[in-house]
Amino acid sequence: MVVDIDSVVAKLEEAKQKKSEFVELMDSFKDPYLVLIACILSLRTNDRTTYPATLRMLKLAKTPQDMMNVKEEDLEKAIYPVGFYKNKAGQIIELSRILVEKYGGKVPCDIDELCKFRGVGRKTANLVLSEGFNTPAICVDVHVHRIFNRLGYVKTKDPEDTEFALRKKLPEKYWIPINSLLVTHGQNVCKPINPKCDICPVEQYCKKIIKK
Repeated sequence: MVVDIDSVVAKLEEAKQKKSEFVELMDSFKDPYLVLIACILSLRTNDRTTYPATLRMLKLAKTPQDMMNVKEEDLEKAIYPVGFYKNKAGQIIELSRILVEKYGGKVPCDIDELCKFRGVGRKTANLVLSEGFNTPAICVDVHVHRIFNRLGYVKTKDPEDTEFALRKKLPEKYWIPINSLLVTHGQNVCKPINPKCDICPVEQYCKKIIKK
């Protein structure tokens, strides 16, 4: 059975599942710099911890020009207890300095350039392009990878493989919204362990290929 992706997306949009406060915050950002530094905080950290940490960070600075002058220990205190908070504080300040000195304070709208920054991978880079620049890009995290594989829409071994498979198959009109949509679905219903198939709005389309 071929997965009807138009019906899947329509059903998920219709379900209007509750987004986490962090996902809501990321959706509200239209500034690529804010998307970038908030995404860095979120790596290996749950949304409940990342959301208040992001708000505390933004009280210190909201531009690379201001952030590069923030004391590293002050940023560490603001973002604690996100995972690897000491490394992330240094990374964000270093990244901000490079943006000012090399890019005129502007975040580059290019995935290869973004991936040159320490600690920035394809997931983060794609999110910056899609959420920050409104440029078609597919941000694949563990939720997107897991759900598309469970649906049987792709058969891939890791998120990077999923990104490239989706670039060939997923209609471009869904590239930007798909991350927020599937992250929310993954947090509420299609969980890694014990997914709530009985309340899933797209259960009828799912092949239930269980993999994390």
